[in-house]
Amino acid sequence: MLIAGRYRLRDTIGRGAMGEVWRAFDETLGRPVAVKLLLPHDTDSTAPSRFRLEAQTAGRLNHPHVVAVLDFGEHDDRLFLVMELVEGESLAELLTGSGPLPSEQVAHIAAQAALGLAAAHRQGIVHRDIKPANLLLAADGTLKIGDFGIARFLDDPGAALTATGQIVGTSLYLAPERALGRTAGPASDVYSLGCVLYQLLTGRPPFQADSALAVLHQHLDSAPVPPRQLSAGLPPAFESYLLGLLAKEPESRPTAEEVADWFGRGAWRGAREPLPSEHRHHGRPDQPHNTGSRAAASASSFSAPTAHSDRAFAPVAATEWQTSVHRASTRRAHLPFLRRSRLVAVLGGAGVFTLAVVVGLVWFSPDNGSAQEPQTIPSTSTSSATPSPSASYATDSALPPQPAEQKPESAPDAEPGPKKAHRPGKHKH
Repeated sequence: MLIAGRYRLRDTIGRGAMGEVWRAFDETLGRPVAVKLLLPHDTDSTAPSRFRLEAQTAGRLNHPHVVAVLDFGEHDDRLFLVMELVEGESLAELLTGSGPLPSEQVAHIAAQAALGLAAAHRQGIVHRDIKPANLLLAADGTLKIGDFGIARFLDDPGAALTATGQIVGTSLYLAPERALGRTAGPASDVYSLGCVLYQLLTGRPPFQADSALAVLHQHLDSAPVPPRQLSAGLPPAFESYLLGLLAKEPESRPTAEEVADWFGRGAWRGAREPLPSEHRHHGRPDQPHNTGSRAAASASSFSAPTAHSDRAFAPVAATEWQTSVHRASTRRAHLPFLRRSRLVAVLGGAGVFTLAVVVGLVWFSPDNGSAQEPQTIPSTSTSSATPSPSASYATDSALPPQPAEQKPESAPDAEPGPKKAHRPGKHKH
């Protein structure tokens, strides 16, 4: 078949959700090319506009690690996209054929993929679907990022959902913020790249479950198994940095440019450098990110397609998914407050107890007559029952009882109570 009078199709080399890719030959320029034809989408009126967006997005990029777009047009009422032909295989095919890859090769792939992502991010483009099937490895070892079919511009006001209100992306490589339906940013691509690198090293993605929804819960709440437990010989620095790419919070991940520099200069060969204790486990790029409880078990009751397929995930309506994760995210958001409240209560209680001991010692001292009936001391304020943070620090430093001939001092910041009436005692002459 001849397309647009110059591109002769030969054989199919791939098929995706939007189109099929053909190996072709440009008879005008005399060179091999790849031609992507849009499949009929009678039920999806947005497919042609998204196909055009892919052409416009990739067409803005001119980088050795991004598949180049050469032409775009329409033939027999079908849109087509002409791209450079990458003679090689995708990382998905490489994993199927060879299994886990050595650290040296994965580091080389990581540096190239990060360079391509950094070029896209500088142009204001977020790929949104980084996965092994969309990373092409040429015969000479050059990696190229392809398939910008669901990419978006950073200044695009559209949300991270399709017109039908469903999450787009691939669940095995979806960043936590994307799982919550938030807008994708450059850090989302970095997280997806981290998932791919993890799979290249260990032979499995960082999170797996029986349903896509359960996988998304794990992205939100679970820590991945340290890759060195699954990949013998992985340098400690590589593991530490990789877990930093998988930080739950986008701002805790390095940029694509930083990732490219780190792998490019060979820092992955080094040993992990310990951080000060106050900086550990906060999602830093050079330190593993620990998370809270797992929510995957509760997610298994929802109906969703298998997470082991490498297809774009869009089966769960946004309202259903966001409702299911709202409770978990709310609990996580309240944990720091609850912990502080408990700490304040403990410190405040200890301070009130100390103050009571001081008053008791002074009251029952020999000069006051310990055998007399104790008087009731009226409450000075109800604030001691629910101490404020500042009060809790003050009561920790209550002064010890003073000699009987001196007037006892009250604890700092404590409200003064009524003075005790003078009671005559027996004195020896």
